[in-house]
Amino acid sequence: MIALPASPGKLGGNLSASLYGAPHRHSYTLKPELKLKTLLQSDIPPFWRGCSTEHLTMARYTTDKNLGRLLGVVVAVVVVGTLYFARVVLIPFTLAVLITFVLTPVAKLLERMHFGRLFSTLIVVVLSFITVGAVGWTVTQQFGQVMNQLPDYRSNIREKLESLHLSKGSALNNASDTMNEISKDLAAPPARPDGSSSSSSRSATPSRQRPMPVEIVKSPSLPLESVESILGLLATFCIVVVLTFFMLVRRENLRNRLISLAGQRSLYVMTQAIDDATARVTRYLRLQLLVNICYGAFIGTCLHFIGVPGALLWGVMVGLLRFLPYIGPPLGGILPLLLSIAIFDGWVKPLETLGLFVVTEVLVSNFLEPMLYGAYTGISSMAILLAAIFWTAIWGPIGLVLCTPLTVCVVVIGRHVPSLGFLTVLLGSEPTLTSDTRYYQRLLAGDREEAKHVLESYLETKPLEDLYDSVLLPALSLSERDRHRDRLDKSSAEFIASNTRRIVEELFAEPKNDLPPEDGSNTHAQTLAAPAQAPHRAPSSNSTTPKIVCLPARDEADEIVATMLCQLLSRAGFAAECIPLGRTSEMVLRAAQSAPNIVCISALPPYALSHAKSAYAQLRAHLPETDILLGIWNYQGDLDRLVARVGIAHDHTLVITLAQAVSEISARDSSRSVSASVPRSAPPEPVPAQAGPRN
Repeated sequence: MIALPASPGKLGGNLSASLYGAPHRHSYTLKPELKLKTLLQSDIPPFWRGCSTEHLTMARYTTDKNLGRLLGVVVAVVVVGTLYFARVVLIPFTLAVLITFVLTPVAKLLERMHFGRLFSTLIVVVLSFITVGAVGWTVTQQFGQVMNQLPDYRSNIREKLESLHLSKGSALNNASDTMNEISKDLAAPPARPDGSSSSSSRSATPSRQRPMPVEIVKSPSLPLESVESILGLLATFCIVVVLTFFMLVRRENLRNRLISLAGQRSLYVMTQAIDDATARVTRYLRLQLLVNICYGAFIGTCLHFIGVPGALLWGVMVGLLRFLPYIGPPLGGILPLLLSIAIFDGWVKPLETLGLFVVTEVLVSNFLEPMLYGAYTGISSMAILLAAIFWTAIWGPIGLVLCTPLTVCVVVIGRHVPSLGFLTVLLGSEPTLTSDTRYYQRLLAGDREEAKHVLESYLETKPLEDLYDSVLLPALSLSERDRHRDRLDKSSAEFIASNTRRIVEELFAEPKNDLPPEDGSNTHAQTLAAPAQAPHRAPSSNSTTPKIVCLPARDEADEIVATMLCQLLSRAGFAAECIPLGRTSEMVLRAAQSAPNIVCISALPPYALSHAKSAYAQLRAHLPETDILLGIWNYQGDLDRLVARVGIAHDHTLVITLAQAVSEISARDSSRSVSASVPRSAPPEPVPAQAGPRN
């Protein structure tokens, strides 16, 4: 590794280099004023003598980056190993933390009633675990009663099984018998050439003794082993109770200690992460607990009226198993369904039980849960599935219960720690690609239909001009950037341009949303286009209607944007014409021959700025009395500097969105209609060129 100073021409400090793991090392101490040429001529290993300062800096950056990635992999492996081997300690601790999240609001309520911190915590913990124990004892008793009643339904179970058997003459049984006969024929030993079978020859030979079959039978578990397993569960339960009690009593102290681990510099980030994780996990656990209690109560009540024995047992079991994502509801419904099949005559009651579980689960999973806490978890469905597999593999069944809260915490950490942002991208539910990026990416992949679907989905809630400004303009800017940087080949660039032009024509021919959304959302484009929301009028040849000419500055992307502007102006009732792409002088001459009232130059920065400046200068020379609107679409830089750079006159206007262009043209048309002597009012957003030089 070579340490280089900030100055490109000087080196200082200690320089150490190793050549392919050679046993010797070269160490140098150089003065700051020593030139790079002198250094390279000194006794440095030959590998580095031909390298410039930039190459050495790049090599060091690449090495540091690779080491950082390797360190990240090592840290991930260590974390996963710690989670696995320390699960005996981490599982009770995690359970206590989650229970603390649920019980903290109740403890705070009792504290506000002046019960005191210690007494309030004691009441909450004791009552909570007594309730859990009472419900568990009742459920156990009901389970024993149901199991004792099963022998009474033996005849009914036998009849159901016989009714499920297929008749002897069915096609499936015939096919099964045929396959069995063929298998026996194939297994029979082949006949000898003399006609004697192999069985007669075996009878002549002394019979060999067959090997005795051996079966491994597992010895029954000793009573001591059962006692040890029960004592282990009780010990874990007691540890969770004790940890929950102390966490509730010392919750502020634990929070402050956790924040202090990040240090003073990360105080804000750590505070935001803890508050975000606490709010998300607490709300999720509360709402999930409430939903599961109501779910279990509803299922138990319905099973009671259907007549299934042990309705309380099945209601509690279904509510508890719903904490297991994906597999919990089916596991909770299969036992009551089998019991209904066993005890009821006919199939009406079992079908009612099946319909109860299916309809209830569909309604709760697809409507109630997304409405209540779907947005608070911040994780996608695929992430929940992967998290369930990961945590189950590490912590067993209890990991399946804890997978969602733990994944929520991981996503929150990725949201607030920049170096772990990939966790939010992989596990989060927020869209990672904006509409303009998705549209451009689908065109890069050659998928025109999905690209158009992105635009149509956007049009369901937004007007057409907002689609042009927020999606198509940024997408065309991305295409132009990649094309000029040689990242986009010619065929792909032509495919993107031609399909964008076709899609724009199709969207304009079949408008989907001309008006602003009904929810009253005040988007930026709608605000700017407010003057253009007047009643639409058809273009006419009346002299009071200004004639507008749109002129592309440089290439096909500028022409596409000019076409979009003409569409919006035509929809607003103006006579707009787009000059076909050609040489700048030819386009300016054609625009001058049209005798327009307003000329709009369409240019996508940054590569079309010089052509836009040239077109603007020529238009001012040919049409000195014509209003000129310079559209530098989607420009992100300093507008005042851009006005000075292009040299825009004070009576001309610079706009950066299509909505601003329509708004400015509508304002000028309104001022001309009122009176020629009334000065034109400035538009709400377009940038006037007052700082520009006048010719």
